[in-house]
Amino acid sequence: MKKVVIGLTLPILLFSESLNDLIEMSLKNKNIMSTQKSVESIQEEYKSVKKGYLPELSIGGAYTDVSHETASYANNSLNAYVDLSYSLYDGGKKDLTYKSYESQIKASKEDLSTLKNEVSLDVIEHYFNYLTYVSQKDAKLKEIEQLNAQHKRLSKFLAVGTTTIDELDRILSTLESAKVELHELDLNIQTVLHELEYITGQRVNIDVGSYIDVINDENEQRNDIKSLEHSVQTKFIDAKSVKTEDNPQITLDNKFTYYDNNYNSSTYETSASNIDRQNIFSVNLTWKLFDFGSTKAAYEASHKSFLSSKSKLEYEKNKASVDLNLAKKSFDIAKLKIKSAQAAVRAASSTYDVVKNKYENGLVDNVSYLEALSDKSNAQSSLSLAENNFEVRKANLMYQKGKNVWEYVK
Repeated sequence: MKKVVIGLTLPILLFSESLNDLIEMSLKNKNIMSTQKSVESIQEEYKSVKKGYLPELSIGGAYTDVSHETASYANNSLNAYVDLSYSLYDGGKKDLTYKSYESQIKASKEDLSTLKNEVSLDVIEHYFNYLTYVSQKDAKLKEIEQLNAQHKRLSKFLAVGTTTIDELDRILSTLESAKVELHELDLNIQTVLHELEYITGQRVNIDVGSYIDVINDENEQRNDIKSLEHSVQTKFIDAKSVKTEDNPQITLDNKFTYYDNNYNSSTYETSASNIDRQNIFSVNLTWKLFDFGSTKAAYEASHKSFLSSKSKLEYEKNKASVDLNLAKKSFDIAKLKIKSAQAAVRAASSTYDVVKNKYENGLVDNVSYLEALSDKSNAQSSLSLAENNFEVRKANLMYQKGKNVWEYVK
């Protein structure tokens, strides 16, 4: 029988996931991959824009056949051309466009890191909630075991008339309530597993023992704040780019054309028509002098968008500073809660041992016994909750300090 049990439990042990495993799985989910593709999309778009500023070579041709031949139009003609063009100066827009894309790419990468941190925090919270529920379930099972033992003992006493039915009923009522609470804990455990399955994209079995390592490195800007900084920079550059519309623009163009004109009438075959090839080189200058304030209005709109983003950045920076201070205080309080919970467990365990001994010797009633048993179970559950909540608070602190949370999971 032992071999069968070991054979059934061994696959579960072999394929249980630590917190590191769960985070690694979650960082490969479809949402993360979608955001990664968005980053790659902007990078490819930037490459396309840069290539668009290189010299452009194009070819073309045409065949015409007219119904009435004239000196200007041969009966039929063929022409082909090769055109090489290059934007020598576009008013400074090219360099600003490059900088804008570089800022966008940096912002998108920070957005990806932010999403990874958010997913990691979500997984960490689910993981330690699971450990809390499992520990609470274990405490509840021990409570039920004690209640069953007392119910069995009192049933014997009732049979010989040394106790009353109301004492037995009180034990039974508490026992049934404990069983309901046990079912609720089972539901909570299954809910956590389903949530993790949704995040990771596959079924999971959780392995215990993981924790969060806290270091005292200098604080950094959070990824979401860095992303906002790059976005503000992008809007600033875009506003400057609008003003380049008022600058002169210079383009170079060289076009070589081949002509083949076929006249039916020799009258129309002039010397001009005998030219069968032509090369034209041109330097083109355009300078918009007046547009009824269109460019100015566009700049004002773009500049206000920049100012709006800048104000939001300052707000989020202040909020992030407050969040960091709160995370530090929450971390310190979580440590104190563990000490308090440990003391409560020691006190509740000692009290329970004394009350149980008195109860079994008839010195106290079952009300005192049930209260002592409940206090012990609750104290053990509270300690588990405090310990696991402390790990969540540590993860949140590292996030608020601007660190990548998944790097501190041990």
